[in-house]
Amino acid sequence: MRVIAGRFRGRRLAAPPGRGTRPTSDRVREALFSILGPLDGERVLDLYAGSGALGIEALSRGAERAVFVERDRRAVAVLRSNLAALGLAEPEAVVRQADVPAALRDARERGETYSLVLCDPPYRLAAGLGGTLSEALGPLLERGGRVVTESDRRDPLTLTFDLSDERRYGDTLIRIHTTHES
Repeated sequence: MRVIAGRFRGRRLAAPPGRGTRPTSDRVREALFSILGPLDGERVLDLYAGSGALGIEALSRGAERAVFVERDRRAVAVLRSNLAALGLAEPEAVVRQADVPAALRDARERGETYSLVLCDPPYRLAAGLGGTLSEALGPLLERGGRVVTESDRRDPLTLTFDLSDERRYGDTLIRIHTTHES
């Protein structure tokens, strides 16, 4: 696994051991970030971060800050190692070892907002998360903010935000949702 473009282009990233984490393929990441376009100044929330590949790609492409949320301690160790190898640290890159619902509640209590949310939950859980995530993310999204979801095309993660783009890569379904500009 490697960083596709930007200031860390070509740098290798480690993946957590075992089958509990499924990193987004280089091909899908490349396509996704091509669709998203410039990320200069974006504040990114990477949920179910795993190795951190999605949030690191966003930082590499100009995002101002990324908060990585991951529960699994082995994945968090690999994520921290990947960030350290790239020289990324707070406040640019923040790791929160927590369950996603708890992390979202804490972010809301801190008054945090994000312009881009990357959400790649375990495929087996994705279809059941739509309502809970939509409700929890609403107060955290800036106007015109985007939420990217990755799930299995046969059992997709469906959010209540406006769907602005949808792409399929094999069995992987990428959806990009937007909030209203008003």
